[in-house]
Amino acid sequence: MQFQARSTGRIRRLLDRIPILGDVLRRPLGVLGFVIVLAFMLMVLLAPVFAPYGFAEQDIPSMLQGPSRAHWLGTDHLGRDLWSRIVYGARIALGVAVPAVALALAGGLVLGLVAGYVGGRVDDVTLVFLDSLQAFPAVILALTLLALLGPSLVNVIIVIGLAWTPGYARIARAQVLTTKQNQYIEVERSLGARQGRILAFHILPNIVAPLLILGAMDLPVVITFEAGLSFLGLGVRPPTPSWGVILADGFNFIRQSPWPITWAGLTLIITTLGFTLFGETLRDVLDPALSGTRGI
Repeated sequence: MQFQARSTGRIRRLLDRIPILGDVLRRPLGVLGFVIVLAFMLMVLLAPVFAPYGFAEQDIPSMLQGPSRAHWLGTDHLGRDLWSRIVYGARIALGVAVPAVALALAGGLVLGLVAGYVGGRVDDVTLVFLDSLQAFPAVILALTLLALLGPSLVNVIIVIGLAWTPGYARIARAQVLTTKQNQYIEVERSLGARQGRILAFHILPNIVAPLLILGAMDLPVVITFEAGLSFLGLGVRPPTPSWGVILADGFNFIRQSPWPITWAGLTLIITTLGFTLFGETLRDVLDPALSGTRGI
């Protein structure tokens, strides 16, 4: 009882130090999302600990087997352990999603700041550029660019970042247009404040939160998008253990064994569900005005 009381007290003190996390964990869906995201992060950080085999280690006599003591989730067509490949695949998923979303957020933030604050022809040209990018569906744009650049991890990150930039740019521009009309901005200008100072200290801090919320919401979408590209052969290349690659390999041998598709599909479903629940709860905590909406 004393140990339980001490543990509860430590958790409460931790939540008090991180108020946003505490607000998230007070909601049942937030707790579920946080647990899934935490498990995902542990897989990424401790993949060699969780995986009993290397992701490319082959055991030909055991190929296309079902779950067993030696291979918890079974093996693929080359006898590679599915659990180990899924664990290492979490690194690929996060290694693509985080840089791609960060690239889109940074690019959209710069474009939105410049277009919204400067206005005039700069704003018009920026909107034309954004409209041109958004005229192509993200899948078509990604397929076209990857066909030209070639499939690789870096190219996937660049292409996804480019495809997602217009959304962040439009939100940043709208926030800038609203924020720069505030009276304190006019006071700063009348006092002779430089434009860079106004952007850095008064406008930027007021527009970052919606972009971060959108970034949290986009992570599961990008994870699924990368898996789709890898499934089509335009993402990361085998034997890199992307979940999309595991799905593609499993699809070719689905008559012999359903396990690769089953486990890779369930992993994608659970991961995207966890990030979505956590992102939506975080959105509701940071911006209650958006509570109950499906998007931004």
